Amino acid sequence: MRLSTVRLYDERGTAAARQEGDELVVLPYSDIGELLSSGDDWPERAAAEDGDRISLSTTSLAPVVPHPNKIVCLGLNYATHIKEMGRATPAHPTLFAKYDGSLVGAYDDVHIPPVSDDLDWEAELGVVIGHRARHVSPDQALSHVAGYTVLNDVTVRDWQHRTREFLSGKTFEATTPVGPSLVTPDELPRGASGLTISCLVDGTTMQKSNTADLLFDVAAIIAYVSTIITLLPGDLIATGTPGGVGAGRDPKVFLQPGQELVTVVEGIGELRNTVVKDRL
Repeated sequence: MRLSTVRLYDERGTAAARQEGDELVVLPYSDIGELLSSGDDWPERAAAEDGDRISLSTTSLAPVVPHPNKIVCLGLNYATHIKEMGRATPAHPTLFAKYDGSLVGAYDDVHIPPVSDDLDWEAELGVVIGHRARHVSPDQALSHVAGYTVLNDVTVRDWQHRTREFLSGKTFEATTPVGPSLVTPDELPRGASGLTISCLVDGTTMQKSNTADLLFDVAAIIAYVSTIITLLPGDLIATGTPGGVGAGRDPKVFLQPGQELVTVVEGIGELRNTVVKDRL
C-alpha cells in the first residue's frame, strides 16, 4: 500500500490518501500522521475505506507526515560519507533533530536561505513509525514501522559547521523534501535493505549507493532511539546519506537557484524539487 498526504485547497486543507493506479483515494483523516495515530488497526482501515478520487498527476503533495512529533536524523551512517567527511567510524549512531518547519512536499521548491549560499544535498531513506516504540529490541523494531519514504536532508553547510552541533544547518525552513508516499513494508525487502539510492542535480548523478550499506540498519536505529525516547506513530527517521555530497568534493559544489534536485530510492519513489533563493 502507498499512502500520501494531499493538498485539497478547500476548508479541509490536506487529507490522507491511498494510491490506486493513477488515482488517489481520499481518506477521512487530515494527513498520514493523523491516520497512524488513530489506532493500531490503521492498516486495515486505510486499505478498506473509500472516498473521493483525484488524479495523482494533478495533485499537490504535502510532506508525507506534515507535523511529526519527532524528526530524528542520523549522520555518518554510510562508510563512503564518513570517509569523505574525514571522520572516524562511529561506535554508536550519530543523532540530531529537525523541526517540522523544515519539511516540504515531494515536488515543492527547496529554499536557499538569504544568509547562506552553501546548500548541499543528502539523499536518504526515510522511516515512518506506525506503532509506539519504547525499549524495543532490534528483533522487535521493524514491527513498529508504518512504512518507508524518500527524504533529502538538504543542509546549509556553513551554518552546520558553526559549532560542533549539527542542528542549525539542518533545520532551515523549507529545505527538506519528504515523499512522495509512505510505502508499507510488505512491498519492500525487510528493513528496506538492498535498495538503490541516488541523488541527481540537473540530471548529473551526484550520489549513488545502496541501503544495504547502512552502518546502522533500520532495526538498530529504532532500537537505539527507543532506548532514549518513546517513538510515536508518525515520527520520521532520516537514516543518513551516502558519499557524494557537495561539501565532500574538491572543489566544493553547492546547489544554485534554478537547479533541479532529484532524489530516488528504488521501489519507493522520487522527489523532484526546484532550488530557489530566498531574499530578506
